[in-house]
Amino acid sequence: MIGDDGSARPEWASTDPLLREYYDTEWGMPVRDERGVYERICLEGFQAGLSWATILRKRPAFREVFAGFDPDIVARFGPADVDRLMTDARIVRNRRKIEATIGNARATVGLRDEGGLADFVWSFRPAATPQPRDHSEVPTLSPESVALSKALRGKGFAFVGPTTMYALMEAIGMVDTHLVSSHRRGSSRVWPA
Repeated sequence: MIGDDGSARPEWASTDPLLREYYDTEWGMPVRDERGVYERICLEGFQAGLSWATILRKRPAFREVFAGFDPDIVARFGPADVDRLMTDARIVRNRRKIEATIGNARATVGLRDEGGLADFVWSFRPAATPQPRDHSEVPTLSPESVALSKALRGKGFAFVGPTTMYALMEAIGMVDTHLVSSHRRGSSRVWPA
């Protein structure tokens, strides 16, 4: 869709000001630090079955209750923390997703001996990125997202299915699924426009 500023955006980022800002400034930009990748894995997991707008609106509260997504702190959460989080209406109160966030913190800490979460995730970057000319050409998963999902599950991560991992790869700049005609195409500098 063409916005009032003349820029083309996907439908999901065209009308809601929060989503538009996220699309224009954050989505698809490289995230290569442990905390940033851990946060996005967890938020993508919370998003499963919900809209991204819901998660983005709740992101400040998620960051607050999960200690800024500091894996060292969240890894020490226990059953009392899960119970506390289940009463916090500012976040998505799904016990399995909350427990996954804690488990994912522990798995993140465990990956440090192998080079760390960010390098591990980025090692699944494909050799090429899609070149969609229409939204119908934007994939929802790839062989790399399937492999990343399997590898993360093998390291103890949860809520990291192949489609969720493809959304992560888009969000952190590992693939560029902006339409070829988009003003954002190539903005990550990971892939040429």
